[in-house]
Amino acid sequence: MTKFSSSEPLAVLIGTIIGAGIFSLPYVAFKTGFGITVFYVLVLSILTIVVHQLLAEVSRGTQKIHRLPGYTEEYLGKNWRNFSLIISSLELIGTLLAYLILGGGFLQSYFTSYFGGSTIFYVLIYFVVGSFLIYLGIKSIAKTEIVMFAFFILILFLFFFYGAPALNFQNLLTFQPQNFFWPYGPILFSLWGLTLVPEIKEMVAGNRQKLRRVISAGIIFCALYYLLFIFIILGVSGNQTSADALSGFGKIVGSQVIRLGFIFGFFATFTSFITLGLTFKKILQYDLKLPEKFSWVITCFSPLILYLLGIKNFLNVISLTGAVLLGLEAIIVILIYKNFLKKKFQQKAPFWLYPLAGFFLLGLILQIISPWLFQ
Repeated sequence: MTKFSSSEPLAVLIGTIIGAGIFSLPYVAFKTGFGITVFYVLVLSILTIVVHQLLAEVSRGTQKIHRLPGYTEEYLGKNWRNFSLIISSLELIGTLLAYLILGGGFLQSYFTSYFGGSTIFYVLIYFVVGSFLIYLGIKSIAKTEIVMFAFFILILFLFFFYGAPALNFQNLLTFQPQNFFWPYGPILFSLWGLTLVPEIKEMVAGNRQKLRRVISAGIIFCALYYLLFIFIILGVSGNQTSADALSGFGKIVGSQVIRLGFIFGFFATFTSFITLGLTFKKILQYDLKLPEKFSWVITCFSPLILYLLGIKNFLNVISLTGAVLLGLEAIIVILIYKNFLKKKFQQKAPFWLYPLAGFFLLGLILQIISPWLFQ
């Protein structure tokens, strides 16, 4: 077994969680209100930690090495396993699509002044390089994620340093209650790293305390980072806050800093694209027993085909993926944990599991019906 330093599992989790979702959050806060967004980040951080810890306990207590569909089959049966496979596959395809849309956009924003070129050109460059690395099946990007972790801190510092003179606290006082439910999907998407739990368990050699600490610390760090990122981007950009966060911010702080931000955006999405692409490939290869090359084709070309078919609205993709698919995934984890307790320890599920599942079910329903109720 590969040995990892204590910091590497945390860096991998943080580096994978902080991806495309972070860039939606200032715009979400602009459309709903900073206070509402803070409320969602705090509440969803707690619930996300709980769900991730549930899967961690199942992963530790199960002898076989699985991904979520494998745990679903072991504790809920083959029918649920098939449902879980569909949900996990759609979720990962949606996530990879979001990275493709945004990562290609950041490449274009950085290089278009030098070389020109259409959006599709840069999306295809992003796709080709990312797909090639997934095809190679790189063993680990833990070292890269540690560098990315340091880069995250540096970028936030630079944004505060250059943005502070233009910071206007009035920009943080907006409140639009008609959009109250809108942040749920994007914020849940931004905090989610469930597919990494089995990987993290292997990296810490199944050590329960380390596993729990890494999960909690990783999600808490991401939540705090998001709040600071929203604060500075929205506080500076105000009415110019853009859907990708950086374009509007760059109009105020200047092109030099924001070009570094585009590099940050590219690598933040790209490392996550590789990590989750490898995870999806493993699910197809080991859970569905598909040939390795065919698994790679499905993993990489599914999001590209959706993009070419015209699904290019980044916010819609992460809202639907976050609220509906991740909500369903959370409910599946709760059901797995319930049967895990019964099978392994002959224990009844604690009562709080039911309102927890109800919360994610409600979020799923509201995501679907809110466009009609609150238009």
